[in-house]
This record gives sequence, structure tokens and C-alpha cells, in this order.
Amino acid sequence: MANPPSLTQAFGLRFQAHPWHGVSPGERAPEHLTCYIEIVPTDAVKYEIDKASGLLKVDRPQRFSNVVPCLYGFIPQTYCDAKVGQRCGERLGRTGIVGDGDPMDVCVLTEKPIGHGNILVEATPIGGLRMIDGTQADDKIIAVLKGDSVYGGWKDLADMPKVLLDRLRHYFLTYKQAPDAELAPVEIAEVYDRAEAMETIRSSFADYQAKFGELTALFR
Repeated sequence: MANPPSLTQAFGLRFQAHPWHGVSPGERAPEHLTCYIEIVPTDAVKYEIDKASGLLKVDRPQRFSNVVPCLYGFIPQTYCDAKVGQRCGERLGRTGIVGDGDPMDVCVLTEKPIGHGNILVEATPIGGLRMIDGTQADDKIIAVLKGDSVYGGWKDLADMPKVLLDRLRHYFLTYKQAPDAELAPVEIAEVYDRAEAMETIRSSFADYQAKFGELTALFR
């Protein structure tokens, strides 16, 4: 007789999983990740996950001419809070930095056009951008799509052409900036490699457990 399904499996058969809480980041995380994609380069509207329901919602139309240059979303079961803020502060020698209270953002590079978000992809992190918005750490992990013919073999940020890195940096430095603004509302204080990306993701896993550990225990 087959073993009865676990509680997680039973819920998965009857209900759609919550992309933040109900999806595993992968058995080999953080070295290899399952990522949830919210928006793609063809989107003229910024979509983001509704934290309460798990449904994808419209956040706002893209305000200016900026186009996200990659697949963009987050790593499930991550959270940016005390540990992420602490790591950011220690790396930069600053105090008062806190996490932004969201899942860890991820940029996934692929040569293939993907027409819509609300999907899961397998990806390998190769580095990241240490972005700060006010006093909040808002890291952007950079990853490559598993099996991608052009980008899939990259192992570290050093494999990434500078022009692609500059494209990401430019987008995140300007997507909130009004045309007449003199100062950018955000800064990219550090560009880091794969090893630091691993530690930053681990910090977000620790923050998630501290915040949602009881929720995770329900589905074991």
C-alpha cells in the first residue's frame, strides 16, 4: 500500500501553493534556486505578489520609459529583516540599515523571451547588487536560468559582460527617478560575487525562519 500523502502534498493537490510561503526554494538552495517571477521585460505594468493571498497583482504602471532588462521576482521562503540589514551594514561599515520587509529579490538572466510572469524558474545565483533605499537594504540577487544556452554556463559575476551589469545597475538606479530629479532615490553601494550572494541569501533564509518559522513547521 502506498504511503499516505503528507499534509503539504495533500494541500498541493487541492489548492494552489502560495508563491512566497508554499513553494520550496529548492533542495540545493542557495547554490541552485527555484525562483518566482513577477515581471518580464515586455511588461508595461509593474506586477508584484499580494502577500496575503499569493495572487499576482498590479502594483502600478511603469512610470517612465525604463524597461526591466531581465526576469524579475523573488526567492521563496526568504525575508529581508534584521540579518539582511546587519550583513549590509557590516559590509559597508554603516549603522541603522534594516531589511525592507520583503522576500529577497532576484534578477534571472536568459536569452529566451518569456512572455509573462507568475511562473517558477530554476536558476543559479552568480552575484548581486547591494542596493539601499533610504535606510533599507534592498539587495538584488543576479542569477542565470538553468540550461540557458548563452547564460547558463556562467558561474560567477566575473563571467558577466560589463555592459549587461551596467544595464541592470542603470535600471535599478533610475526606475524610481523622476525626469527632473537631481538625486537618485536609491543607491547601489556594492556589487558582489557569487560567494557573497550565497551568504546574503542565507541571511534572508534566517530572517524568514525568525519571522515565519511557526508557519513553516505546520507543513513539515
